[in-house]
Amino acid sequence: MNADVSDGLTRDELEAYWMPFTGNRDFKDHPRMIVGGDGCYYLSADGRRIFDSVSGLWCCGFGHNRREITAAVSRQLATLDYAPAMQFGHPLAFQLANRITAMTPADLDYVFFCNSGSEAVDTALKMARAYWCLKGEPGRTKFIGRAKAYHGVNIGGTSVGGVGPNRELYGELLDSAQLSHTLLPENAFSRGLPEKGAELADQLEEFVARYDAGNIAAVIVEPFAGSAGVILPPRGYLERLRELCTKHELLLIFDEVITGFGRTGRNFAADTFAVIPDIMCLAKALTNGSVPMGAVVARSEIYQTFMAAGGHDYAIEFPHGYTYSAHPVACAAALAALDIFEQEKLAERCRELAPYFEAAIHGLQGLPYVVDIRNFGLAGAIQLDAYPGEPARRPVEVAMGCWDKGLYVRYAGDSIALAPPFIAEKDDIDFTFSVLNDVIGALP
Repeated sequence: MNADVSDGLTRDELEAYWMPFTGNRDFKDHPRMIVGGDGCYYLSADGRRIFDSVSGLWCCGFGHNRREITAAVSRQLATLDYAPAMQFGHPLAFQLANRITAMTPADLDYVFFCNSGSEAVDTALKMARAYWCLKGEPGRTKFIGRAKAYHGVNIGGTSVGGVGPNRELYGELLDSAQLSHTLLPENAFSRGLPEKGAELADQLEEFVARYDAGNIAAVIVEPFAGSAGVILPPRGYLERLRELCTKHELLLIFDEVITGFGRTGRNFAADTFAVIPDIMCLAKALTNGSVPMGAVVARSEIYQTFMAAGGHDYAIEFPHGYTYSAHPVACAAALAALDIFEQEKLAERCRELAPYFEAAIHGLQGLPYVVDIRNFGLAGAIQLDAYPGEPARRPVEVAMGCWDKGLYVRYAGDSIALAPPFIAEKDDIDFTFSVLNDVIGALP
């Protein structure tokens, strides 16, 4: 094994780390080590600059190693490294909560902090069940998710998610059902939101008839699915879903872990689509990926329901939380990241760059094995025809070929996903799709 590629680690030294969502055997035989980051680029162990076309994992859209975040974290570590999250507070938690609610759509006014998108989803699901219990409807325990959806990897998120391989090893989980996904053959190669398929939201009526609204706690969807390959809502779909949730008094949860903080060209996808959920899950770009953090933002009525049923004012209204909820260092990182986001007008920057990105990604149409291309904002996916018997093989081959040429892309299932940093330049977009053109074009 080349020591430059492994940053000096031997094969035996690679063994102890059980890597997540990774072919561990292949990686440890053929390591791909990242040892530095700056702006839109990673530095590999063998000294190459690698363009980060996925913003890390959808989380570093403001660029890597931002000095402002480094300075804020350093100051905080020297001032208050940790404070208990329960029964006592620290000022940055309240400052950050107010900062977030100033950005979220109207009436999403209460923030509960956690440490990841997975924890945000599980928190939202518990919040939804507890809300109905406090409203005198404890039978509302079922959740409605969507096929091909990804909501993290904790028990709740795995239950409502719709990615088959993420569920099949774990047996029976929470009571849930999945709406049909919106990836339709007739919408192949759509630019932006597809035109057909909004009527798929009406499937919720069937679920209400089958399970009864009095048994359903919430509907949870990503405004657009990221991990499954940028699966977009048809025009009018999310609006219809909101109408039906309101009609049947179901809570609507938006998982904006990927779409939050600029990826759609607005602060949140809820702003972009003018559809306001009852609960919103956030993470990733909240700290620009620098320190793990998640958040759940709830409507005022949900919070007030907990407060009204709380009993003595010293009693715990919501028996839930984490040791590291609103961690002081994470709060400092988030406040610095939001300063960057707002001062550099990065949502606006996304809107400006999105048409160029759209034209570039659709320029790959016609390459061998490319069966669909999807895009919205600064997010896109290239779907490849499956290799017989090995559906993930071609995306893996493309991703590894891109890495060799100085480009990091994300592969999942049969798709290559892209989510470039908001600070990327047109030359970076050109490089990305030049490499993809060459690598896909060379597939056997």
